[in-house]
Amino acid sequence: MTALPEPASGAPCYHCGLPIPDGIKLDVVIGAQSRAMCCEGCRAVAKAIVANGLEAYYQNRDAMPESPRQARPEILDSLALYDQAEFQKAFVKALNEHEQEASLVLEGITCAACVWLNEQHVAQVPGVLAVEVNYTTRRARVRWDNRRVALSQILKAIADIGYRAHPFDPARQEAVAQKERRAMLWRLAVSGLGMMQVMMYAYPTYVASDGELTPDVEVLLRWSSLMLTLPVILYACGPFFRNAWRDIKLRRVGMDTPVALGIGAAFVASLWATVVNQGHVYYDSINMFVFFLLGGRYLELLARQKALRATEELGRLAPAFADRLLADNADEATERILVTALRVGDRVLVKPGTQVPADGCVIAGQTSIDESLLTGESVPVTKAAGSLVTGGSLNIESPITVRVEQVGDETRLSAILKLMERGALEKPVAVTTADRVASWFLWGLLLLAAVTAAVWWWLDPVRALPVTVAVLVVSCPCALSLATPVALTIATGRLAREGLLVTRGHAVETLAQVTDVVFDKTGTLTTGVMKLERIVALAALDESLCLQLAASLEQTSSHPLAQALVRSCDLSRLTVSDESHETGGGIEATIDGRRLRIGHLDYVAKLVGDVPLPDHVETSSVATTLFLGQPGSWLARFDISDALRPDAFAAINVLKALGCSVSLLSGDDPLVAQAIARQLGISDAAGRETPQTKLARVAALQAAGRVVCMVGDGINDAPVLAHAQVSVAMGEGTELARTQADCILLGQHLQVLPAAIRLARSARKTIRENLWWAIIYNAIALPVAMCGFLTPWLAGVGMSFSSLWVVLNSLRLQRVKIRD
Repeated sequence: MTALPEPASGAPCYHCGLPIPDGIKLDVVIGAQSRAMCCEGCRAVAKAIVANGLEAYYQNRDAMPESPRQARPEILDSLALYDQAEFQKAFVKALNEHEQEASLVLEGITCAACVWLNEQHVAQVPGVLAVEVNYTTRRARVRWDNRRVALSQILKAIADIGYRAHPFDPARQEAVAQKERRAMLWRLAVSGLGMMQVMMYAYPTYVASDGELTPDVEVLLRWSSLMLTLPVILYACGPFFRNAWRDIKLRRVGMDTPVALGIGAAFVASLWATVVNQGHVYYDSINMFVFFLLGGRYLELLARQKALRATEELGRLAPAFADRLLADNADEATERILVTALRVGDRVLVKPGTQVPADGCVIAGQTSIDESLLTGESVPVTKAAGSLVTGGSLNIESPITVRVEQVGDETRLSAILKLMERGALEKPVAVTTADRVASWFLWGLLLLAAVTAAVWWWLDPVRALPVTVAVLVVSCPCALSLATPVALTIATGRLAREGLLVTRGHAVETLAQVTDVVFDKTGTLTTGVMKLERIVALAALDESLCLQLAASLEQTSSHPLAQALVRSCDLSRLTVSDESHETGGGIEATIDGRRLRIGHLDYVAKLVGDVPLPDHVETSSVATTLFLGQPGSWLARFDISDALRPDAFAAINVLKALGCSVSLLSGDDPLVAQAIARQLGISDAAGRETPQTKLARVAALQAAGRVVCMVGDGINDAPVLAHAQVSVAMGEGTELARTQADCILLGQHLQVLPAAIRLARSARKTIRENLWWAIIYNAIALPVAMCGFLTPWLAGVGMSFSSLWVVLNSLRLQRVKIRD
């Protein structure tokens, strides 16, 4: 048996790259070689990687992980907390009885190989059903079976390979963003100093006549320039070379590949010329190019982080602490506790200038609440005793006492954040296409650079290198890749501030193409707060008993019509059994041995049988009518009215002005639907629509080539919301409607909808401008560079300007006018 080679003496830790302390002799066999480790933590991590067959990580990584000497103890001490149900409320979602999903942030991710390692390693943990890691945001979504594995075991598996996982924390995310800005600023400063110093040494060579500089002075200037360029190459250019090396190992071409090739080729040629004291040096061009490139990317980073910050503002709304009033305390004394420790029924004191810690009801005091980030409503809303308040909204006037009604995952803010996360994790088709085009562009660029080098080597070997470097540098695939995602991110953030939450990646693109807007009526064009106007008894039962029967049948329904009946009945509910629901029809059940139906005319008529309605109760009003009946007898009719939303008429007029056809499909009586349509100026309206007929109507529009936006709120709207090209659910609608929709209207204002279409069209225009700019720029710059009319540093300026222009052009979306 052949003995394994001993680890090299003095080598750094093979896992984390840190120096190995004196006296430590630890090693792990990796790739048939004994590798030295600096501590037990690194050895344990390396053993876990090897034991799980993931040694490829060490071949593919292009950056060292953080040392587990600091990471592991902190995590291991707190792992047990993650299994506590109360602690999990804020970031774990129960998908069904045994399946759970958590959104985590991974620390220590430094390259694509880290993403691959974490996904492969965690997926091997028994009980883990799925794991996805987003390299850009460092966010991970993990789904598991809680009968087979606990969350702490998953976190331990992540810690075993040297990474840290924790719930999404906006404050920590901001710290990471600050760290990224600081690192970029330092690199920019180093390249700036290098450029100024090298230009001082290069200037004499520009102005001196032939023979004016003695050979020893020229040598001194070259070596001095080399020394000043080294920090720029080794530190400021580090990310370019690391990213390019990573892409090469993964057998692909990335955005930094041509940049690294250009810088590397120019530096190696200059270094060779310096050492042999022959040929040209390009230190001045290298430094200028790197400075302008880093300057452009720094400004681009600031712009991108500004755009992302707009979409993550909601994540910063949730406060960490709450002032809970002590029970049975006459002095109204409070205790400061974690928001996660709040229980339903707790009373909390919300002081002016602080955020409401959870969804609840005001029980004392009166104030104004700022809900602008949650609903887009710019005017503070007055809240008094009995008013509902939303967790995350800001109290701006007076102290109030709130009784907590929803906590943790059940709060409205938590639901909004989860839907936002879903939208952020989906990559729009246009972005995928742009990335694919940019990849082809890069391969073409490398081919053109090779052709340029060969031609210029044949024409003028002295100019072959600088011209080739200029070709590699001047092109800008970044502009192609940034053109679409930056504009969509800014548009999504702007829509969130306006009160429309985008929960699907394609929503903004599709909103820009909408030709038809189809509305549901109740709870969409109307407020959904319905009121019982009249009861007409049709048999021997009196009106109060009919209402009691109706309210008992509807007590489990969340439909606005049902709630209107329930609210109107002061009598106690009767016992209901054998209950069944028909979507779009009504409810059938048994009460005291009596089989009853309540709902629309046709649905109830099927139970009543061949008994005609009395002539005097034919539906003719604009109120929605429900009937109560039993086999062989009509019992009662209920007229329920609903008010139009104040801005519905204006919103529909603006939609028409934008060229959209507007339709109304309602499950209510056709007469009611027509009456509402007339008030709003909608010519295409239909009533008594079931989910199936609504779906058929939308499908017919789509078959005719129309792009349909469906707006609804109820359970019966869920199928058609899912089928439309883009859908909008009312924020106060049912949970099913919200989960099926591509966007959610957070506030009460329908005018947000035409504003969103305007903004989406502006975003589409901006994306086209960006793409045309990228195409025209590259079409002009590449031939100019290939003909030798550009120096490398001018090419660097052009490339930086191209990327920056795309980002700045996209930022205009934050100010574009979208309302009249």
